[in-house]
Amino acid sequence: MTSQRSLTGRAAVVTGASRGIGRAVAEELARAGALLCVTARDADGVRETVAALRAQGTDAIGAAGTVADPAHLWEVTELTMAAFGRVDVVVNNAATNQPYGPLMDADPDAWRAAFTVNVEAPLRLVQCAWRAWMSEHGGAVVNVCTEGATHVGPNVGAYNTSKAALRHLTAQLAGELGPSVRVNSVSPGLVRTELARFVWEGAEESIAAGLPAGRIGEPADVARAVRWLVSDEAEWITGADLLVDGGTRVRAASAAGDAHAVQRRLRHHFPGA
Repeated sequence: MTSQRSLTGRAAVVTGASRGIGRAVAEELARAGALLCVTARDADGVRETVAALRAQGTDAIGAAGTVADPAHLWEVTELTMAAFGRVDVVVNNAATNQPYGPLMDADPDAWRAAFTVNVEAPLRLVQCAWRAWMSEHGGAVVNVCTEGATHVGPNVGAYNTSKAALRHLTAQLAGELGPSVRVNSVSPGLVRTELARFVWEGAEESIAAGLPAGRIGEPADVARAVRWLVSDEAEWITGADLLVDGGTRVRAASAAGDAHAVQRRLRHHFPGA
């Protein structure tokens, strides 16, 4: 099928790609024919992801580092250009969910760090890609946000606020960089990742029962949405936010399901909200 090789010959940078959603995105883009540069803080995880991509026949490189470091973002861009001669796709997935807790208790330095990683770093990486390739050749960007960016949740105020800012940044960049560069975001609901294990572990059945889709998400669910958004199949879509949440926004309360299970789990894990 065309969609399965829709990115042949295009070079993609994926951040936070050592596990979870980021790794699933890298693998999905690779199956669609993309050349991959992956990055994450975990050097071993980066090596494992690169090895897995190469094992499936993908031309892949990797670099360990933090997206909070502007020098690392430029290094990743230069490595991609040196290896593939282009940077067609950027997927900003790396994020931090710190600081947890009520905002009145939030440490100012931790608050700033959340915005550095979740908002400033995506902008900086897009700037790098723009200057290196996209300004003349075009491209596609997807920022990974969250379903929680539109509502209040206990103890995740810094995370959700920074992701709300990222959603607006997505729209702003789409307006500034079009028509040659498309910029969109995806907003996952609860996905089976290590980062979210404390939410779903031991409560997966009750949470899933309250979702119209009948299950919590898998990293591959988000990865397929990202792959579609960066492909030519979505060429008339920019500035959009795609919910990948199993129907979380429209979940129905019933005797079999608890529409507030996730919120209660958060409160139990982080009391005092």
